[in-house]
Amino acid sequence: MLPHDDVRRTGEQTLIGLFWGYDGAKNLGTPPRLYNRIVRKVAVSKGANTADLARLFAVVNAAMADAGTLAWKEKYAHDLWRPVVSIREHDESMGPMAQHDLAFDAQCDPDWLPLGAPKSNETGVKSFTPNFLAYPSGHATFGAAAFQITRRFYGIPKEANGPDHLCNKLHFTSEELNGVTTDNNGTARPNHERTFAGGLWQAIEENGRSRVYLGVHWVFDTFMASDAGKYEMNVDGVPLGLNIANNIFDSGLKPSPPH
Repeated sequence: MLPHDDVRRTGEQTLIGLFWGYDGAKNLGTPPRLYNRIVRKVAVSKGANTADLARLFAVVNAAMADAGTLAWKEKYAHDLWRPVVSIREHDESMGPMAQHDLAFDAQCDPDWLPLGAPKSNETGVKSFTPNFLAYPSGHATFGAAAFQITRRFYGIPKEANGPDHLCNKLHFTSEELNGVTTDNNGTARPNHERTFAGGLWQAIEENGRSRVYLGVHWVFDTFMASDAGKYEMNVDGVPLGLNIANNIFDSGLKPSPPH
């Protein structure tokens, strides 16, 4: 189930949640590995030479290093619980500070469990909720920083928070869904190829929402859209990652002008 939502995940939402996993999984590693692979495929499709690749990966990984520092700084500043705690203990009679409560809150669901971050390639180990604070989403911050700086590298304007064409005719695989990686029951997951018709912007949004579909994050850990459909420039994961990328790119770490 999705947090505080009576509608079950669709099959595609489950795929998206798993596709972007990489929660330190055995033989897979952490999310920056997947982000770098996606960036490399985009760069190769653009005819990048060795010098271009060196510049691009320098700024991409500098952005992700800052993403890790700033996202975790904000996590411990805001100290927000995750859905698994909030939903199960959303009543004064629940949790370590439990008190007698005659009117049980209808939004409390003591049996609720997340799908959980995938514990891939480890049989008999439960999928899990990461054991650090929710807000903002580190996944969302890392992905937005990496993909936004790639978008800027290839000429997408800072203000163009919307679909781009950097992934035209490209397809992407995740080692979470490659026909070989197993779930925590020892069953191999199917091979799945994913396309991003909306370009790297779609990847930014999907990567952030994947954590909501797994039940380990709230939507606002990733982004909060204004009435105009634009992302507020606060410390939600996606806006934080976008700001990190734009600040690094605008500070002088830019590709050399064409000769």
